[in-house]
Amino acid sequence: MNLRALVSVTGKPGLFKLVGQNKGGFILETLDSAKIKSVVSLSSTKMATLEDITIYGEEEEIRLLNVFETIKEKGLTVDPKADGQALRDAFREIAPGHDESRVYSSDIKKIFTWYNIIKDLPLFEEEAPAPLV
Repeated sequence: MNLRALVSVTGKPGLFKLVGQNKGGFILETLDSAKIKSVVSLSSTKMATLEDITIYGEEEEIRLLNVFETIKEKGLTVDPKADGQALRDAFREIAPGHDESRVYSSDIKKIFTWYNIIKDLPLFEEEAPAPLV
């Protein structure tokens, strides 16, 4: 799973592909068919790559990529609009050991929404490139 170029932007729904950088900030492109490009400045916006996101665990943090891999392996299809208890039950199955007091239903909903966005992308089936040293 190669999700290195996919980012989440605080205050903007959905996910974006990082396509470049200019002196004004980073150039992002929507993942839908419209492919709308926008520039975000790191001085006013927070951005996180999916590869770097972790989930609070009871003993250690759980990488988001590992959660996505587990969903893929188990073939789960979860509707992000399901009620909080259904989302929580599904999340217990794919991320055992997550800290239930610090991982909110809204976080779980976001994770399932992101999964539904990326599962059909070609990047989802690609091998992740080796880390840069």
